[in-house]
Amino acid sequence: MCRIFGFRSVLFSKVHTSLVSAENALMGQSRRHPDGWGLVYYIADTPHVVKSTVTAESDDLFRHVSGIVTSQTVLAHIRKATHGKLTLLNTHPFQYGRWTFAHNGNIKNFDSVKKALIDEVAPEFKPYCLGETDSELIFHLILSFINKQVDIHAQLPELKLVMEGISEAVKRICEIVGELSVKDSGIPSENYLTFVISNGPIMIAMNGGMSLYYSTHKNKCPERETCSSFAASCESAAVADTKVNHLIISSEPLQGENVWNKLNPGQLVGVDSSMKLAVRTNSLPFIKVVA
Repeated sequence: MCRIFGFRSVLFSKVHTSLVSAENALMGQSRRHPDGWGLVYYIADTPHVVKSTVTAESDDLFRHVSGIVTSQTVLAHIRKATHGKLTLLNTHPFQYGRWTFAHNGNIKNFDSVKKALIDEVAPEFKPYCLGETDSELIFHLILSFINKQVDIHAQLPELKLVMEGISEAVKRICEIVGELSVKDSGIPSENYLTFVISNGPIMIAMNGGMSLYYSTHKNKCPERETCSSFAASCESAAVADTKVNHLIISSEPLQGENVWNKLNPGQLVGVDSSMKLAVRTNSLPFIKVVA
């Protein structure tokens, strides 16, 4: 399966350590997830996407981009392919307008349910399903359901409505493909829907069976004496409907001072344009995979 990293902050920040040198950083993880990588960073709410089909660890471009990117919103992905060839069209993150999406999951028996999933995609999004992956199709299906709740092209859509659209989309996907599975290591013959989606100001993550962690604070911020945005929330646990200075999402906890929380299966976490935290739990059909 794949690995995901998401970053949303009040500050323009570098993410080089999280992507390259930290324990569980994506570059090291790419030894087991070698089928390409992608990174998107937002400038003035506009996504800039860089992708490669080369393994991140052996790709100088990955080191270069990870070293220079400074942004308030970053989404990165390394791929272990289950559906689709090793092409740029099949490499995450996927993009539509302001929206980008990275998926760690799988749809079992994809060929047999593909048409039913396509039927749920709104006509305006169908022409942009350009690749062969279940992930890209799921992205456009989710966008279709978000668009029922709020204008997908709006710069600052209401987070609650976006989450509602995502929840309805995932519920419909489960009705088509069946139960989601819960197993950290993943089995390609089962269903998983773990992902991160963003339009720049908003970032939302969901645990759809594959593990996902998030952090909103540190034990002790090393920049507490010099950072102009330092606040008590930087070193204390956040609760829903309160503002945070950052939200970091990762398939595994990263080393350092960040305090990590594990998302439960079916749980979503996100921040809106003002960095207000939201947590939502969906009632979805899950099974525990033993093998």
